[in-house]
Amino acid sequence: MSKPALLRLHRWITLVFALPLFAIIATGLILSVEPLVQTSGIGGDAIDAGRVVELVKRYDPDGKARGLSINAASRRITMQGTTVPAIDLATGEAASVSSTLSEFFLWARFTHERLMGQAWLVTASTLAMVIVLVLGIVMGLPRLRNTLSGWHKGTAWFTLPLILLSPLTGLCMAFGLTFQTAVPPATSGRPLALPDAIHMVASSHELSHVISIGNRGGRIMARLYDGGELRAYAVTASAVTPLPRNWPRLIHEGNWSALIASPLNVVTSIALLTLLSTGLLIWARRTLRKPRPRAGRPADAAIAGVR
Repeated sequence: MSKPALLRLHRWITLVFALPLFAIIATGLILSVEPLVQTSGIGGDAIDAGRVVELVKRYDPDGKARGLSINAASRRITMQGTTVPAIDLATGEAASVSSTLSEFFLWARFTHERLMGQAWLVTASTLAMVIVLVLGIVMGLPRLRNTLSGWHKGTAWFTLPLILLSPLTGLCMAFGLTFQTAVPPATSGRPLALPDAIHMVASSHELSHVISIGNRGGRIMARLYDGGELRAYAVTASAVTPLPRNWPRLIHEGNWSALIASPLNVVTSIALLTLLSTGLLIWARRTLRKPRPRAGRPADAAIAGVR
């Protein structure tokens, strides 16, 4: 396929998926900051496991909650799978003011993963992004100039590893590719009750470092920060065991090291937004530009005759 044909394909795929790509990249930029926000709130005053269990039993006496989220910064817990609002650990009552930042991140995550409630649209748009990037690579090295087109091409080539890795890891997550070693099977029988799981996690880890504890795929799992990395642990009646790392998720979400990966994801999102906006501007300028008459055309002859 010739370079002009590749360029047309590059442009048309971008135009078709421009709106969903903008939404996905913009929400990705918001979520890039989330690990930094989470890690800034951990490591404060210790959270008493007994207090957390007491509140869980008070607000969920029937044990219907599928999990628990802990916000160490605001000293609040939220029970997943129930209509119970966030609970203040100090007062034991429903939080009077909702956590706007947490809700903002929750909205961004839902939009990023299920755009307009359609997960397939996110997957298709991510695949289109990969194809557009590959087409740009196939078209060859650019001539860097101080023009809109030059900045577009320069941004793509100088950030290529980052902007290519981001959608590729997203596709791995969408298709369930984890590249994990053998994962311990879920224990047979009834999973550990949530209050018991909280006590088990607290026996080996500080609860202020915990993001969530809950039922995932028939097993009780805890997600907590350990050395700046968000790790997943299997929680049983006998032990809290680290699970093999899901590298595509860790890389995509920037959770392998909040202080390093989160800024890199911010740079990646800004680069992708720059590519999308400059690409659309280049197309708009070329489309809306009025064609200039070339020398030798009848219009030129007519103008020369008038003169």
